[in-house]
Amino acid sequence: MMDEGTGPPVIVIPGIQGRWEWMMPALRELRRSCRAISYSLCGDRGSGVDRDPALGFENYVRQLDAVFEKTRVSRAALCGVSYGGFIAFRYAATRPERVSALVLVSAPSPGWLPSARQQQFLASPRLRAPLFMLTAPGRLWAEIHSAIPSWKARMYFAATYGARVLTAPLAPARAAARIADQQAADFTGDGARVKAPTLVVTGDDSLDHVVPPDVSRAYLSLIPGASYSKLDGTGHIGMITQPSRFAHIVSDFVHANSH
Repeated sequence: MMDEGTGPPVIVIPGIQGRWEWMMPALRELRRSCRAISYSLCGDRGSGVDRDPALGFENYVRQLDAVFEKTRVSRAALCGVSYGGFIAFRYAATRPERVSALVLVSAPSPGWLPSARQQQFLASPRLRAPLFMLTAPGRLWAEIHSAIPSWKARMYFAATYGARVLTAPLAPARAAARIADQQAADFTGDGARVKAPTLVVTGDDSLDHVVPPDVSRAYLSLIPGASYSKLDGTGHIGMITQPSRFAHIVSDFVHANSH
């Protein structure tokens, strides 16, 4: 778990890989102006919480309750990244008194279905995980090339990103279980119950090959008053290819809504 910095608290919820360490560049920038809190999703090493199959998606809501209690935060901004957006969205809908602001970053919206490639991975997560990871650089390279200006910087990014992935590895079966939990959940009516000011953040439509930005922008019609910001020149991992820009957008929104 990470809990660093001072200022209004913002809890950053990780994506399907479940590990906060993958987001470290963005968290380091965010802690300059906010109290940046993040954690690993239940079931992953270091989370300290097992996933109960009987609870389904409720696992992640209850875990976030525990994060509030452990950090002694009564009210905070939530920043849900990719899959973490589902968790932040449900929490803001069911615990409105605890959420001062909601930021959804490249997050799939209710009704999202995995792509054909993603469905192949979900059908045999352990078998297909090596191929999925080996092909990931190819899927992300266009974004890295666009977001990072020099070859030297791109190589450094690839090396450090790879090191974080290796030290906080994806657990394929747990990732597949999270998707199954989300697909079985009913988010009907949640948008109307969100009271927190909401910001939807995506990269360019042409550069996010994981969650199409128009899928994320569906939250703009689901949540009354939601606003939108785009990280130009980035895609699905803009928070780590352009961490300073990302942190500036999130921090400004959190500070503006920290009363």
